[in-house]
Amino acid sequence: MFWLNVVLIVVSVLLIITVLLQQRGAGLSATLGGEGNVYYAKRGAEKMIFIATIVLSVLFVGTAFARLFF
Repeated sequence: MFWLNVVLIVVSVLLIITVLLQQRGAGLSATLGGEGNVYYAKRGAEKMIFIATIVLSVLFVGTAFARLFF
């Protein structure tokens, strides 16, 4: 049980870090009336951080359910 708590804490800290590292799509110009509908493909490190966020979120939910039952 102790190792499950440690895994949950580590995954949650890594998930917070990856969410904070992601760039926002709308900046200050979109707030002030500028055109903010620019879509682009994720490439390089941005794509890797995006995929890591998805993987860590699935691990977090799975670990939380495992902690609930064990």
